Amino acid sequence: MLLWKLFFAFIQVGMFSVGGGYAAIPLIQEQIVNIYGLMTLEEFSDLITVAEMTPGPISINSATFVGMRLAGIPGVLLCSIGCIIPSFCICLTLAHFYYKYRTVSGVQVVLGSLRPAVVALIGSAGASILILGLFGTDIRNVVFDNIRLVELGIFVVALFILRKFKASAISIILGSGVVGTLIYVLMGAV
Repeated sequence: MLLWKLFFAFIQVGMFSVGGGYAAIPLIQEQIVNIYGLMTLEEFSDLITVAEMTPGPISINSATFVGMRLAGIPGVLLCSIGCIIPSFCICLTLAHFYYKYRTVSGVQVVLGSLRPAVVALIGSAGASILILGLFGTDIRNVVFDNIRLVELGIFVVALFILRKFKASAISIILGSGVVGTLIYVLMGAV
């Protein structure tokens, strides 16, 4: 039963994640955390963090990690296949029609109108991860007194370095991890 839930959850993610992997994150969260309750938000956030750092598409990495965490190798296969099949079929069909009708002006209007929705999905994923990192909860349960000051400080400094010095995202991620680990080790030792 769990394997079928995972398969159908990731088929839905694959069907509706227009705009790439980052747009899929809120959809995966909705299916795995909110609808089926198979993971906590914190477990899901940890898996997404690892999926972002792993080479490859984040939606497939997320499907792989969620499948492995919940159902082992069969979960990996079903989640990954469920995530890939809808996109493959939709892309194949759309490519056929696009090449046939690409000169029609209405096609360009439809594609242009999808861009704001994609930006909103990506922004939603980023906001969810930021709120979880700073408050340890989702948007519905944010209490501003519970802000994590260490994470806020690391975020502000990392954002400043990224924007001011145009540092690579990989060095920012690794540096933030090292600094955060050192701070928490020193705080635990005190």
